[in-house]
Amino acid sequence: MAWQGSPLDEPLLAPGKDGGEDAASMEAQHLRRRDKGASFSRSCLNLSNVISGVGVLSVPYALAQGGWLSLALFALVGAVCYYTGELVARCMRADGDAVRSYPDIGQLAFGRPGRKAIGAVMYAELYLVAISFLILEGDNLDKLLPGTSLGLPGGYLLRGKQLFTLVAAVAILPTTWLRDLSVLAYVSAVGLVASAALTASLVWAGVAEHGFHARGGNVVFSLAGLPTSLSLYFVCFSGHGVFPTVYTSMRNKKDFTKVLLASSLLCSLNYALTAVLGYLIYGDDVKSLVTLNLPSGKVYTRVAILTTLITPLAKYALVIQPITAGIEEKLSLTGQGGLPRAAISTAVLVSTVVAACTMPFFGYLMSFIGSSLNVTVAVLFPCLSYLRIYMPRGGVRRAEVAAIVGILVVGVVVAVVGTCTSLHQIAGTF
Repeated sequence: MAWQGSPLDEPLLAPGKDGGEDAASMEAQHLRRRDKGASFSRSCLNLSNVISGVGVLSVPYALAQGGWLSLALFALVGAVCYYTGELVARCMRADGDAVRSYPDIGQLAFGRPGRKAIGAVMYAELYLVAISFLILEGDNLDKLLPGTSLGLPGGYLLRGKQLFTLVAAVAILPTTWLRDLSVLAYVSAVGLVASAALTASLVWAGVAEHGFHARGGNVVFSLAGLPTSLSLYFVCFSGHGVFPTVYTSMRNKKDFTKVLLASSLLCSLNYALTAVLGYLIYGDDVKSLVTLNLPSGKVYTRVAILTTLITPLAKYALVIQPITAGIEEKLSLTGQGGLPRAAISTAVLVSTVVAACTMPFFGYLMSFIGSSLNVTVAVLFPCLSYLRIYMPRGGVRRAEVAAIVGILVVGVVVAVVGTCTSLHQIAGTF
């Protein structure tokens, strides 16, 4: 039997072919697939781009909310998300090459209900992250070019964040038509350079203007701000919904653990530097998007915003690829050329544009994504699926079971408390 694609309610098992295939032919097909896969370096670029995203803009705010001691929690969240990422890879290897997507893991672990539950939460998470990218684009472009407007036929005037959200969508659209992740690696490289440039811009801002001793930036620990802080830290590390996409694209899947470790360490360093620099410069006045603290008209502000704008452009296509692939297979359009895929990805982009224009609260949205959906996709599902798949096979040690149960308890607490806090904050904006 062979596993099929990733629509939420399609059966994963399909009838097998009668008879066996020639061993040499099968090996030749395997080698061809390996040759077409992404190399180690390109996989590192793609996975780093998945992990390092718009969360880098909110980590100074997260540090301000939780205080300096919350950096220990930041390191703990990074370690937990690395471990659960490895659990995702183990689940992918549980049945050879049959498991190819996150919903496939749910089917293997819990049957069709697991497939539907994991798929629904994963797609919701990725969809909201895509919306947050467009909100980010609109906010920063509006700061970079304030007062810009465009007249449309019929006397309608498009201005500010809505105008720039549409401009960003037009720029992003061609990248969503790409299917080959080895090609997307070049886009990912640009995104990583942009993240590093943002950190450099904060150093520039600290030296040129504010210094590194902002008033109020001395909170050691804040229990009240801890739910928001933890939620935003989870946003930084949880790209687990896209991990299977990167895994299946790799030429040598055995290298995934090394790719995950290298990417996690690189992104953790960049996140930590940005968090510390942003909090030192702006203290308790740091905003949910640190770029909004930078003074208008300065060269380093323009550099920071321009590089920030590149991150969603480089990351959007990776994030929505599982969504478009799921819709494609649900409609039985897989393998029918690029036109159906382009139409689906365009429709997804249009819907996120509409949502982004009606949900302009970036920080609270990111906190909600981190506390509810990210924790579920990055912590709860990998742990539960791993235990369900491997415990009956006797492949899980008692110490590991105890550690996973501890992670699950912490994950549930963060999800419940963080979700309630972020929903309360979002409700206060209306």
